[in-house]
Amino acid sequence: MNQKEFMQLVTPFKDKLFRMAKRLLVSTEEAEDATQEVLVKLWNKNESLTQYKSIEAVAMTMTKNYCLDQLKSKRANNMKIVHNNFTDREASVQQKVEDRDTWNWVEKIMNDLPEQQKLIVQMRDIEEMEFEEISKILEMNESAIRTALSRARKTIRENMTKTHHYGIG
Repeated sequence: MNQKEFMQLVTPFKDKLFRMAKRLLVSTEEAEDATQEVLVKLWNKNESLTQYKSIEAVAMTMTKNYCLDQLKSKRANNMKIVHNNFTDREASVQQKVEDRDTWNWVEKIMNDLPEQQKLIVQMRDIEEMEFEEISKILEMNESAIRTALSRARKTIRENMTKTHHYGIG
């Protein structure tokens, strides 16, 4: 496979790799480095890539593993989740401020989730990946992923309720 063919193969999911890396590593520079590192590893495997059913799933798994290794070696407890795609084009200024405030609360709550739940929320709710794909990447069965996602969402919902004093209890 030549470089042009390789780029055509990875271009559709390259940004997804970066977003996952950014979600885990926070720093844009570190996320760019991680993405580049994964792409280099894929390029080095380029002759054997055809054996995989989903090269995107392989790339996502490699990105996840690379980022987790980086976090373990540097700062295992210092993660921050950032999401820059939370906008509403037609919203009023007040609505935008409220949305940003809400997202900031969700972000803080997500920071306290177990790492596996963070990844699952990122992949399912933000990247909109299918359970089957998440299952392959995280090497978990789909029911365990659904359970972890449900628990993460419940934790987020309960904490948002407490934060905004909307609930009873």
